[in-house]
Amino acid sequence: MNKYKQIIYWSEEDNRFIVEVPELPGCMADGTTETEALKNAEQVISEWIETARILGREIPQPEGRLVYMG
Repeated sequence: MNKYKQIIYWSEEDNRFIVEVPELPGCMADGTTETEALKNAEQVISEWIETARILGREIPQPEGRLVYMG
């Protein structure tokens, strides 16, 4: 599990749970359940970091706190 802050909430508009990773700009995932959304976020975080490495962009250090908000 990564150590980046994750904010999860229900989106009526999308009818899905949304996970935002504020420390990684533009990094978001979704899922039909909280568990699925968080699992998808792990994958998206890995892809975000890998893409940043390939492009030579700075990768922010995690603050080390996880935040789950419903």
